[in-house]
Amino acid sequence: MKETKTLEKEKIVAEKLNGRFAMIGFIALVGAYLTTGQIIPGIV
Repeated sequence: MKETKTLEKEKIVAEKLNGRFAMIGFIALVGAYLTTGQIIPGIV
C-alpha cells in the first residue's frame, strides 16, 4: 500500500513538471511568432 502512494506522488509531480514545460514551450512559441512572424523561425 505504501509503494502505491509513493508511485502516485511521483506521477503527480511528473505531470505537473510536464505541464509547466508545456506552458514554457507555448510561451516560447508565441514569443517567436511575435518577434519573427514565423511559427518556426528559420523555416520558410
